[in-house]
Amino acid sequence: MTLARARSVSLSGVEGHVVDVEAHIGNGLPGFSLVGLPDAALAEARSRVRAAVANSGQGWPQRKLTVALSPATLPKAGAHFDLAIAMAVLGAAQAVPQDRLDDVVLLGELGLDGRLKPIRGTLPSVLAAATAGRTRFVVPEPNVDEARLVAEVEVFGVRSLRQALALLCGDELPDEPPYPVEDDPAGAEHSVLPRSDRLAGLDLGEVLGQAGARKAVEVAAAGGHHLAMSGPPGAGKTMLAERMPALLPDLDQREALEVTAIHSVAGLLPSHAPLVMRPPFCDPHHSASLPAIVGGGARMARPGAVSLAHRGILFLDEAPEFRPTVLDALRQPLEHGEVVIARAAGTARFPARFQLVIASNPCPCGRAYGKGLYCTCTPQARSRYQHRLSGPIKDRIDIMQLVEPVARAEMVADQSLVEPSAVVAERVRAARQRQADRYAHDPWTLNAHVPGYELRRRWPPEPDALPAVESQLSSGWITARGADRVLRLAWTLADLAGRDRPGRQDVFTALTLRLGREPFRRDAGRRRGASPAAPAPPAVAGEPTTRRWSR
Repeated sequence: MTLARARSVSLSGVEGHVVDVEAHIGNGLPGFSLVGLPDAALAEARSRVRAAVANSGQGWPQRKLTVALSPATLPKAGAHFDLAIAMAVLGAAQAVPQDRLDDVVLLGELGLDGRLKPIRGTLPSVLAAATAGRTRFVVPEPNVDEARLVAEVEVFGVRSLRQALALLCGDELPDEPPYPVEDDPAGAEHSVLPRSDRLAGLDLGEVLGQAGARKAVEVAAAGGHHLAMSGPPGAGKTMLAERMPALLPDLDQREALEVTAIHSVAGLLPSHAPLVMRPPFCDPHHSASLPAIVGGGARMARPGAVSLAHRGILFLDEAPEFRPTVLDALRQPLEHGEVVIARAAGTARFPARFQLVIASNPCPCGRAYGKGLYCTCTPQARSRYQHRLSGPIKDRIDIMQLVEPVARAEMVADQSLVEPSAVVAERVRAARQRQADRYAHDPWTLNAHVPGYELRRRWPPEPDALPAVESQLSSGWITARGADRVLRLAWTLADLAGRDRPGRQDVFTALTLRLGREPFRRDAGRRRGASPAAPAPPAVAGEPTTRRWSR
């Protein structure tokens, strides 16, 4: 037989498609043609596969060889097609029975000596093939544990082309030296994910004198809300952000598979821990480019920080220092929970349902509006710095929290009141369980994900709680989107307190968190016998209202 067919998987983002790899040996001058929209790495498989087959003790057909990747209109990228191409060629040369190739999916990159190398994207590839009805897989040995995360599939791990050939032919597997032990996963040194040992052991109880900021972090963790903290350097913004992951519960099985698939495509999955169970925490440097944050690539799109933070936290320290184009690119993932990357070769989609946590200084020198600190920036410099975060981005952030410097007396007094992360995490867990029970028959899991019209229609707060929101909406200090976010915050506050429905105080506290200040109470002036005055404009995050309007 001069025609054989093997199967592999092509990835577009985290979505996979089963690809038929057909090899035909025909008459003509010896040559090797590879067709089916391969990228540069895949086109080079002709040299890799030929050398691997020869160094594995198999003869290479000295005739015209054509390998087609079907469907032909689907762009294909990556070196993981090597094993399927080699087996299709050997099948056409009658070295492998075709019936042994019909029910197996082959994944693996070949070295010139025939050794199989670990690959990216094993989990999403196996998931896609299993969804298409495939149940048997051959993968490089280091990727076996990752592939076996998919239920009801049979996975075989091999170290070389010789072992894969013996496995498919039913022969005894030849001995091969084991893979070298690596301390870090491939590419980990270039990851935007922090080393786990750096965040291990960090406790919220170490942040003293910031009771309001600690409460804001708790509310954000309980409901999945976006948080912006502003204040001078050394006030504790980064400390609060880095301790927030300790408050989040473990991922469930579905969420863990989603996160693991993204990290697998990015090549950041450790071989010793194939399943990511903890919410990820990404803190890219402010010099990061647009593709590094959002994702992208010349031909094959790769996930960026917003996708690597899926089901976790994306922390932007010194946020105004990021490029405005990078910050504005966060609008779509913040709103829709996914990133769509369009290229000439195709479109890739990556999940990006993350919590955005922003830390910023009030001005370039960082000393404006602090207690006893002197700012050397001009008013124009302060204004330009604060407006590097555009209005649409600020409107998508739920909580605006001012983090002011702490005096020694405040830190000493707070030592007896501060709670460790374990205590706060238990309240967060209970609040999230209440949300899971409430949305058990709906596609949402957290308050931050529920559309505003659904909250108003199906889960409205108490009737006397809405006038405060309507007043701020009519005055123009919050938008319609902001009003929806206030309702979501109110529900989170009620869940933390164990109440079945948000009350007036919950809505008022939610407005305070949203505006970064205490909202104006229209009825307070009436009780004092004074006529209502116009409410003070909301402060910019990090800029107290009194100082702003006294200059």
